[in-house]
Amino acid sequence: MQCERTTITSRIDGYALNALTKQPKSATTGSVVVLQEVFGLTEHIDEMCALFAGAGYAAMAPGLFDRIENDFQASMDTPGLEKARDAVVATPWPQVISDIQAAIDTLPKPVYVTGFCYGGTAAWMAAAQCEGVSAATCFYGRLIADLTDNTPKAPVMLHYGAADASIPVENVEKVRLAAPQSPLYLYDAGHGFCRAGSHDFNAAARDLALTRTLDWFARWR
Repeated sequence: MQCERTTITSRIDGYALNALTKQPKSATTGSVVVLQEVFGLTEHIDEMCALFAGAGYAAMAPGLFDRIENDFQASMDTPGLEKARDAVVATPWPQVISDIQAAIDTLPKPVYVTGFCYGGTAAWMAAAQCEGVSAATCFYGRLIADLTDNTPKAPVMLHYGAADASIPVENVEKVRLAAPQSPLYLYDAGHGFCRAGSHDFNAAARDLALTRTLDWFARWR
């Protein structure tokens, strides 16, 4: 792990949840809240926090499933996926929004939000419901298509894999129609293309999507 551990307190219930945090070596240009996949605060999320810190941002990743299990972790096999799905069902969106808001309130401004898979959907919800979000990027958020009535208040960029078997084309098109002002990019990749070690990992797609993300954040300073 490259990041440090801290706790932040959610207003909705006063719960102190774990968070990964990483500070840049020089003065910050703002902050990024990094939102987890269904697997918890994994090495992938740690790596993404370190990447944004290396780009000059204070980074923080709140543990959105910590009430279910302290320092929640789910493996990427069948039992792990079942555990992760149960965690999604047991975690209501108002709680997620409050937890993300706790991270936003802790960090130097301006604050940006990004997320991967489940976190990609959470980033969409944060752009719609959290206060103090300057811009957001959403990576392969499958559930966004079910939540398009939550209109983002902050500028949003979207990233999907064209070969993502878990997100049908009509799902992506529904999001495109719901957010016509939001840049939406399709990559020659599958689901989880940013996660090193995934069978769908695609370094070229990851690097391009992250470059676009950093350029997007810089645009909204």
